Amino acid sequence: MTEAAFHLICGSTGAGKSTYSQALALELGGLHFAIDRWMVTLFWQDSPQPIQFDWTMTRIDRCEAIIFETAKQAVSIGAPAILDLGFTKAAHRQKFAQLAAEANIPVVLHVLDVPVETRWARVEGRNAKRGETYAMEVDRSMFDFVETMWELPDAAEMTALNGRLVGS
Repeated sequence: MTEAAFHLICGSTGAGKSTYSQALALELGGLHFAIDRWMVTLFWQDSPQPIQFDWTMTRIDRCEAIIFETAKQAVSIGAPAILDLGFTKAAHRQKFAQLAAEANIPVVLHVLDVPVETRWARVEGRNAKRGETYAMEVDRSMFDFVETMWELPDAAEMTALNGRLVGS
C-alpha cells in the first residue's frame, strides 16, 4: 500500500517497531515519526529522577499533538505518515484512528507480536550496542511496566484499522 495514510506501528517494547518503521518509511516514501526520538531530544535531559509517569505522559501528549498536525500535513501532500508511537493500548490506537477519521485520512495498523523473551533479549542488546534504533536505556523495571500495558489488537480492531500482522 503506497497511498498516503497514517500507518500505526504497534507492539510492545523490543518488538522491532523502530526498525520496521524505518524500513516501511523508506519502502513507502513516507515520513517516520518516532516518539522516543522526540522525547529524548526535547525533554529527557530535564526529566526528574526517578522518572515520574505523569511528567512523562504530559510531554508525550504534547509531542503527539505536534506529530499529529505534522503527519496530517504530510498526508495532505501525498506522503504516508509512519507513526512509531508505541500504540501499546487499544485506547491509544483508537484515539489516533479517530483523529485520522476526522481528518479523512486512511489508517493501516501494523502489529508486531513477538514473544516476551525475544523482546527482552533485543532490549538488552540495544542497551549494550546503542546503535541506530537506540534512544534511551530501558531497564527491566521499565520493560516490565510497559508489559502491564500491552494490549494485542483483537480481530475486530484488526478489521476496523486495516490491520496487518507483520514479522519483525
